[in-house]
Amino acid sequence: MAMPLLGAATGIVEPEQEESPFDLVEREIRGKSFAVLSTVDSKNQPHSTGVAYVMSPRGEELEFYVVTQATSAKVRNLKRNPNVTLVVTFPHHYLRFIPDSTVMIRGVADLVGLDDEGAQAAFAQRGRKLDANSEALKGTVVIRIRPSKTLYCYGVGVGLNQMRKDPTSARYKVTIPPDRLVKSEHLREAI
Repeated sequence: MAMPLLGAATGIVEPEQEESPFDLVEREIRGKSFAVLSTVDSKNQPHSTGVAYVMSPRGEELEFYVVTQATSAKVRNLKRNPNVTLVVTFPHHYLRFIPDSTVMIRGVADLVGLDDEGAQAAFAQRGRKLDANSEALKGTVVIRIRPSKTLYCYGVGVGLNQMRKDPTSARYKVTIPPDRLVKSEHLREAI
C-alpha cells in the first residue's frame, strides 16, 4: 500500500495512481468510434472493412459492438468463421511522416439482435438507441466482438519523438485484466 504524502496546503494527500497500460489503451479506444474489421471469407482470404463501433460500459466485460446489414459480406463470413480482428487507428494528421498509432484487437464475434441487453447498454453510452422498429435499422444485426486477452499496440501513449527516432520501440502488448474478459468457457477456449 502506498504511503500518503504530505500536502503543502491540505495536510495528507494520497498519491495519484499511475494509469495502467490497459487503462491507457482502453481510454484511447473509447475516444474513437471507427475501426477496420477483418473477417475470413469463403476462400480463406481476409476481408477488411471500415466500421463504426461502440464498447461495453466501463468496468464490465470488454465487448465491442457493430451494427451492419444482415446481408453483408462480413455477416456471411462470421457465420462460417467467427475469428476477427478489429484495428483502431490513431492518425497523426499533421505529422504524416510518423506512422499512425494502432490497437489491434483479436477476438471471436457472434451476431446478436438489436434488442440485446449488452448492445443496448453500449449504444446508450454514445447517446444512441437501437430501436428494432426503426425504419433505418430494418434488415440489420449487431456484431458482438469478444476480445482475446492480449491487445497489440503500436504508438499509443508513446511520444512522437520516440516513434520518429525508433519506430520499433513503439510496439507493445497489453493484457486485458481477467475480470474484464468474457467468462463464457466455450468462448475463452476459442480465442
